[in-house]
Amino acid sequence: MSKALKKLVDETKEQGYTELDLCDKGISSLNDISNLTTARHLVRLTLSHNKITSLPQAIVELQNLETLILFNNHIEELPIALGSLPKLRHLNVAVNRLSSLPKGLGTASALEILDLTYNNLNEKSLPGNFFIMSQLRALYFGDNDFEMIPPEIGQLKNLQVLVFRDNDLISLPPEIGELKSLRELHIQNNRLMVLPPELGALNLGSPRHVFKAEGNPWIQQLDDQIILGPFHVMDYIKTDGYKTVYEKHLESPPMPPAKEEKFKVSKKSRKK
Repeated sequence: MSKALKKLVDETKEQGYTELDLCDKGISSLNDISNLTTARHLVRLTLSHNKITSLPQAIVELQNLETLILFNNHIEELPIALGSLPKLRHLNVAVNRLSSLPKGLGTASALEILDLTYNNLNEKSLPGNFFIMSQLRALYFGDNDFEMIPPEIGQLKNLQVLVFRDNDLISLPPEIGELKSLRELHIQNNRLMVLPPELGALNLGSPRHVFKAEGNPWIQQLDDQIILGPFHVMDYIKTDGYKTVYEKHLESPPMPPAKEEKFKVSKKSRKK
């Protein structure tokens, strides 16, 4: 650890600062910052744009931490200890190399905002207790490898923002219609052909809501409505006519378009 970095952390501790920004400091391991996890007064810790490959279990010592920003690192695995941070409300691990999530994450009882954009995650990456985080308000899974969303998504009753853009989704579960608090749904650039009629119960076509769905190979009837806008989509999928079309589609679904090969920096091994 450089003297300048140690001095910055020591000063934060001595002055009782609640925020520490270690963005773009060339950090590859938090174990090298021996005094960091003793800064127990920290409320916000920013470690973006470094080369961090993992987090130590000692991160659990930061019991007052509410915001942890790890954007743009080389992290391939998160520690179970993250779920033991009692005040953690905002976790950003976007633009990393995650292919799975720890079971401990589901026990993060205060977590409201979880950003996992641009990793290597799919439906098999989620621990069985992931959807017990009923306090989640915003969940960002854009630029990952999901082909489906588990039906347990319906348990996230407080969810207001759900982002699955730029994945490989071929279907949405009917349970998505149980997200009564949802105000934003981003599912653009996937392989979706139909929407579950239950989605119409969410009123995502109102001016105060956001529904983004372009870049999917929709069936013609649905594509016509998507061109007209969210209000027309939500109005249409509630009709008996669409429900009949949807049921016939499920009975004999055509093959979805093949996956497009995506170049992702997150898939490059850091090992030489």
